[in-house]
Amino acid sequence: MAQQEMHHWWQTGIIYEVYVRSFQDSNGDGIGDIQGIIQRLDYLQWLGVTAIWVTPVFPSPMKDLGYDISDYTGIHPLFGSMSDFDELLRQVHNRGMKLIIDFVPNHTSDQHPWFIESCSSKENPKRDWYYWYDAKPGGNPPNNWLSVLGGSAWEWDKRTGQYYYHAFLKEQPDLNLWNPEVQQEIKKVMQFWLDKGVDGLRIDVMWHLAKDEKLRDNPINPGYKPEMPDCDQLLQIYSCDQPEVHDVVHFLREVIDDYKDKVMLGEIYLPIHRIVPYYGSDNKGAHLPGNFQLLFLPWQAQQIGIAIDQYEAALPDQAWPNWVIGNHDRSRLIERIGDAQSKVAALLLLTLRGTPIMYYGDEIGMRNVPIPKEEWQDPQGLLMPDKNLSRDPQRTPMQWNVSAHAGFTTGKPWLRLDENFLENNVELQKHDPNSLLCFYKRLIQLRQEEPSLQTGDYYPVITDNNTLAYIRRRKDEKAFLIVLNLTGEPKIFKPKNNHLQGKVIFSTINKNEHAVFKAHETLEANEALVVLLDA
Repeated sequence: MAQQEMHHWWQTGIIYEVYVRSFQDSNGDGIGDIQGIIQRLDYLQWLGVTAIWVTPVFPSPMKDLGYDISDYTGIHPLFGSMSDFDELLRQVHNRGMKLIIDFVPNHTSDQHPWFIESCSSKENPKRDWYYWYDAKPGGNPPNNWLSVLGGSAWEWDKRTGQYYYHAFLKEQPDLNLWNPEVQQEIKKVMQFWLDKGVDGLRIDVMWHLAKDEKLRDNPINPGYKPEMPDCDQLLQIYSCDQPEVHDVVHFLREVIDDYKDKVMLGEIYLPIHRIVPYYGSDNKGAHLPGNFQLLFLPWQAQQIGIAIDQYEAALPDQAWPNWVIGNHDRSRLIERIGDAQSKVAALLLLTLRGTPIMYYGDEIGMRNVPIPKEEWQDPQGLLMPDKNLSRDPQRTPMQWNVSAHAGFTTGKPWLRLDENFLENNVELQKHDPNSLLCFYKRLIQLRQEEPSLQTGDYYPVITDNNTLAYIRRRKDEKAFLIVLNLTGEPKIFKPKNNHLQGKVIFSTINKNEHAVFKAHETLEANEALVVLLDA
């Protein structure tokens, strides 16, 4: 037990993303809020998750649904009040859980007082708090950088005769985090929330926090296809993931480290070899730089197995892995892998080494919900309407029960619900022992009870690539073999080590539990197992 106590809560626990607008509405306005989260804490505790990450609840004009912040230390009335937030924090902690908040240091709203001052004149003391540059000859923008949400990343300001940079919406100007005054203000904001008692910060778009000072043009992307986002016309080599970004991340980590046992997550959409440096030298970067491989990889045993091994091999000593299979920016898990594989995916997420990060609704198999264009809310969809890139379908209200609007609200939901909520909701699945939700609950309980599954080492099992297999083992503890069939056809487990054998203790199909499992056994379609290996 002494060894387990050396691990931090964010290493042994399970993080659950609450997309606040869609989790639970408490006042009938159709938008989820802080009191709504409080009403559903008992459910999250019942499920077994140990930490909650909430999307932004700060004051905002809502051009980007809260990621355009106009006051870093307030609460938007849409979501409640600061006293509501304080109550949420108390209630979370009273249940032995942790609370992580979204933090967006890369950019503010154009309605933030800092930017209003910055754009008032070239001489304003806050001018250098943002990226302001002169036009090229002929009036063109300083370079060819494109906004992630479409169009040029430069916006002309007539009043002062310069361009400002925005990696996202023109209403989201990027902060100049190299400015010492900006750093001090960001530090104050972080201290405000950490002093209040939040247990960690999830840093939005971490890989964007530094830009090329020479403003060099990004090269053309030879692999661009018309259905891709506009920004993918260029390879974003100079506009993000610059070497200097790690100094910024280190600065953020120093603030975090002034407090006891807090965590910093990083949103980073990069390949593994570029994610690993975000752990920082001597692990003084992000505790959990976002590992989003499972959001993009083909659902195929060999490719996923290689990706796991590459990640494990690349991690610095003492660095801790993390895994994500769903979030508010990517299509729902069921849409990517199919309903039949939902339990297999859960077993993969919750038995890999590292911190699992869940997305609300995945535990009941929520699907993408088709949203008519006239009801779109997401700026990515609205700005590129012909590319079907709206993220609204994966952000629809949580399906709680069979009552009106699935128990999410007594008003009109901000996004329409899935028509299947009468057949698929939390309440129904809680009472069905064979449901996906009960499967998640049992699997979470197993993970949290077994030290080897929580913090044990990872050992790949070499097979003929028909199945994905690995062992989780911690010294002086039980060892577990995990075998997954990522297909809809029966597959034979053919490991190079023919001596692997044990008892099935957990399965996606009940009939195999408690049976002996060994090499050359057949896994049924969509079957995955946890096997307690013989001593």
